[in-house]
Order: sequence, then C-alpha cells, then structure tokens
Amino acid sequence: MGNNKRELTLRFLAEPTDVNFGGKVHGGMVMKWIDQAGYACARHWSGGYCVTVYVGGIRFLKPIHIGNLVEIQTKIIYTGRTSMHISVDVWANDPKEDEKIKTTHCVIIFVAVDSDGKPEETPSWVPVTQEDKDLELYAKRLMDLRTSIQEEMGRR
Repeated sequence: MGNNKRELTLRFLAEPTDVNFGGKVHGGMVMKWIDQAGYACARHWSGGYCVTVYVGGIRFLKPIHIGNLVEIQTKIIYTGRTSMHISVDVWANDPKEDEKIKTTHCVIIFVAVDSDGKPEETPSWVPVTQEDKDLELYAKRLMDLRTSIQEEMGRR
C-alpha cells in the first residue's frame, strides 16, 4: 500500500459555535476534530470500521480562534496486527496569512473491527525513511509509557 492511504488532511474554518467563553475554540471541540480525522485516516488505511481505543500525549500548544483555517494532519506511524497508531497535528492560521501555527499534537490508536465488533487484521505499515523509523520508535515509546501508567494506576 502506498503512502497515499497513510496520510489524510482535513481543512475547515473554526465556527462561532466551536468557542468557549474566552472566545477561543474549546479543547473538547479540538478533541472531537482529532477523533474524526483519526477515524477517517484509520478507515482509509484499513478499509473497514474502526474504533478509538486510546488517545495519548495530547498537548494543546496554542489557541484556535473563530474564523481560523484549521488543518488536521493525520499519519499512520505504527501498525499492530489489528491496531493503527496515528500521529495527529492540528494547525491553524488566519486565512489572510500564510503562516500556519501548530496548535495541538497527539497520538490516537484505532482498532479495526468486523461487523460483530471483534478485532480484525489491518494492513501492516513498514517504515522506510529515517523520519518514519523515528516516528515508529516514538509510537513504541508511547506504548511502553502507556503500559507503565496503566500499571501504576492499577495500584491505586
């Protein structure tokens, strides 16, 4: 499978209904966009229905304002037998300006499921470039971190 199925970008304008009392897009709306874009990428890659199983390392770096052009870039960075780890970067800019600013980053994991909701195999992705190998390593480090967090929370 070529890289054309590995990446997906959504673009739209931030609307007045998306903002909080401070006049900026609220985090819940950004998380909804991230989930939608991640789902579109996972579905495009796997060719079937997918469910979100984890959103990790979400960082809100800069606010998004009403009227900003929002761009959500998704990219497969690791695949398991049934799972897809997707890097998500949210960018925003005033449509009158060229410079995009990264506002949010996270990694979201989807699992491909069949009509009965049971996990099913998804195409594997193999990194070729050094950048892709680094992204896969990043995904693996996040998996290790997630495991240690779950173990620690299980002790409470």
